[in-house]
Amino acid sequence: MRIIINVLVVALVLVNTKVYGQEFKGKAIYKSHRKVDLEMDEDDKNAEMKKQIQEQLRKQFQQEYTLTFDKYQSFYKKNEKLAAPAPASSGFQITISEGSEALYKNIKEKRYSNATEIFGKLFLVKDSLVYRKWELINETKNIGLYTCYKAVFKDSYTTETITEENELETVEKERTTVVWYTPQIPVSNGPMDYHGLPGLILEINDGELTLVCTKIVLNPEEDININEPNKGKVVTQAEFEKIMDEKQKEMMDRFPTRRDDGKTRFIKIGG
Repeated sequence: MRIIINVLVVALVLVNTKVYGQEFKGKAIYKSHRKVDLEMDEDDKNAEMKKQIQEQLRKQFQQEYTLTFDKYQSFYKKNEKLAAPAPASSGFQITISEGSEALYKNIKEKRYSNATEIFGKLFLVKDSLVYRKWELINETKNIGLYTCYKAVFKDSYTTETITEENELETVEKERTTVVWYTPQIPVSNGPMDYHGLPGLILEINDGELTLVCTKIVLNPEEDININEPNKGKVVTQAEFEKIMDEKQKEMMDRFPTRRDDGKTRFIKIGG
């Protein structure tokens, strides 16, 4: 009996070392859904077109992502999928170009590298991680086999809309982000730029975007390599956002939103 107990103790120690040690690695698959609240100007009477646009946008925003991680590092990237078939000659197709992103986070060193391509140019955004002030809520729910705990973060953000005068207007909005994390996977990480909780984040909802983990593989047999991106023009996050703003203004000037009748067509997605 004593020999059996000793063997069990050693086995538990090995399992504990495997989970909390440096060699602990995993892979999580997330699926995204985005709220599509399509608003078009009152002059547009084509309800069928609005319905088609809304459906295509909904499908475009349904994506799948993979997060590979160990105790301190992670790599997050959108999974490639086959392009949708071309529509019939009488229809139309909407394609949303999000660019290619590869986000590397290092929790221990409090930094990240994000390789992203916009307008055909590759940038490597390098900066410090932003730590949110999470409010831990005494609520639980199960996601798959994992018991998850609720956390909330409230902030405000600015967005730009097009006015009736065909001008850009900056609007500030309030936002409440609700996430669910599991201490059963003891890594302070998650998808996108989310992190800072005592467990892996399995679900995110910010009122418009929802990310839900659909599959987790811990310590898979095949080796997991977490490599930091190293290609692209190196810029800070502030520098990258400035470049994005300038490019968006160029696009607005190049493609005016006036219709043939001189009136403006407004399309609004989400908040």
